[in-house]
Amino acid sequence: MTRTVIESKTKTAVMGFDEPFCVIGERINPTGRKILNEELERGDFSRVEADAIAQTMAGATVLDINSGAVFSNKMAEDPRYADNNFVEPTLMKELVERVQAVCDTPLCIDSSVPGALENGLAAAEGRPLLNSVTGEEERLELVLPLVKKYNVPVVAISNDDTGISEDPEVRFAVAKKIVERAADFGIPAHDIVVDPLVMPIGAMETAGLQVFTLVRRLREELGVNTTCGASNISFGLPNRHGINNAFLPMAMGAGMTSAIMNPVALPVGPKKIAEKRAQVEAAGIMIPEGMDDEAFVQMFGMGSTKPRAGKEMEAIRAANFLTNNDDGGGKWIEFNREAPKAGQEGRGRAGRTGGRRRRTG
Repeated sequence: MTRTVIESKTKTAVMGFDEPFCVIGERINPTGRKILNEELERGDFSRVEADAIAQTMAGATVLDINSGAVFSNKMAEDPRYADNNFVEPTLMKELVERVQAVCDTPLCIDSSVPGALENGLAAAEGRPLLNSVTGEEERLELVLPLVKKYNVPVVAISNDDTGISEDPEVRFAVAKKIVERAADFGIPAHDIVVDPLVMPIGAMETAGLQVFTLVRRLREELGVNTTCGASNISFGLPNRHGINNAFLPMAMGAGMTSAIMNPVALPVGPKKIAEKRAQVEAAGIMIPEGMDDEAFVQMFGMGSTKPRAGKEMEAIRAANFLTNNDDGGGKWIEFNREAPKAGQEGRGRAGRTGGRRRRTG
């Protein structure tokens, strides 16, 4: 049975056909996150540390660390900062060390720069996942020796020198090529985690069916574990969480064993709270005096002022339970157990002392 083992200094995450779904937290990535990018340029890693903790608390089993920052201000002072080959190796080492200092979740080292990949591998404690190799000849020759040298598993993305094909047969052929080339380096198939490339369903009606078919073939014919960028399926559409929540269990049913995704429901900010309070007041609804923001947003179904597990995590945990990958449903029950309110610690259901009442008579 295929088992891909990813380790930190003290923890182990396992991908496998009979294992709980592996959630790879994607938040430590400056791409598209302007504030995070600016903070990293200033040497401020507080948001990185907070994201590492929040994702772990939300249920991430692996943390992806991407070093693809663009330091625009430093470029003006030193033209070397325009080159990612100069920026990313140093940044990756710092990111890995900072994350390891605040949590012991296994890591995924993510970069397009070989020097950053090697620095991340050298700094990581345990056995991280490497992200990624493609079917491009140059990339195969650069990355596979690193995979062999550090004895780590690697994400294999199903595109090659011709680009990303919309034909699932071509994407399967690229994956097969990577698995075969890895074998030439002495890298076993269980250390290859294939990303079959999820297309947006809004742009390609058959995108969902394609990936389900591909995942089944990858499992049955190549015997490899699989992953994907889960949010790609809903790109550009309304109610993306609704689509993601359906897609993930269906992909799991087809044999997908992991996903790179955001496990955290982001907190409701002060601006949205203020807007909602104004709407409520305008509607003439009386709010109890002194009600804090957390109680307010929960009362009106807005979420929470604190990071917590997102709806996608609910779908994944339910699917784990339904596929017998949650022993006795313990994780599902724990996930749905409400924290006691102030003054109700140690009490049973609904705040009653002693829990469930016995019937009498």
